[in-house]
Amino acid sequence: MALHQPQIELLLRGLWLAIGLYWFLGARRADPSREHSGEAQSTRVFRLFLLALIFILLLSHGLRLGPLGGRFVPNGTVLPVLGFCMTLAGASLMVWARVHLGANWSDKVQIKEGHQLVRSGPYAILRHPIYTGVLLAVAGTALALGEWRGVLAFCILLVNYVIKARKEERILAARFGEDFRRHERQTGFLVPRLSAKSTPSTP
Repeated sequence: MALHQPQIELLLRGLWLAIGLYWFLGARRADPSREHSGEAQSTRVFRLFLLALIFILLLSHGLRLGPLGGRFVPNGTVLPVLGFCMTLAGASLMVWARVHLGANWSDKVQIKEGHQLVRSGPYAILRHPIYTGVLLAVAGTALALGEWRGVLAFCILLVNYVIKARKEERILAARFGEDFRRHERQTGFLVPRLSAKSTPSTP
């Protein structure tokens, strides 16, 4: 049975609700951190505001204002179904990476007590697979909805995650030194690296 646009939108909202509940419960169970990056509380509040804005843009019909409500995907195509599949794939990557990260996960930019440099699972090819998964899922949702507001939401999220990931990498480099530099040479930032950079040989 073919899925129509209202059905796809309902499925997308249910999927994002499930992801949000999973993330919220995971944050409540997370181990308390003892070592912080020094991220200002105002910065974290601003990031949370941006995330709220992104998902309001993405899922609320109330922001179909002017060009934001215009369509970049023609009606009657298979692209909304493809977008839903992309959202599902991104959500799966997010959960896989979150489970694999285990106690090292945090929603803040920080190093936790006993923090380890995870280099297995999705982290064997990506340094930030959770962000990649969220971006893929948001891109899929934007494609499924087919409106420019989704494209704007994706662009805001991409800028937010690039800034946050760069900050995290500076902290990890300071903590793990050459181990992180080796990991950086062998993996992609948000997309897999086509070929790993060779590690310089030691004399």
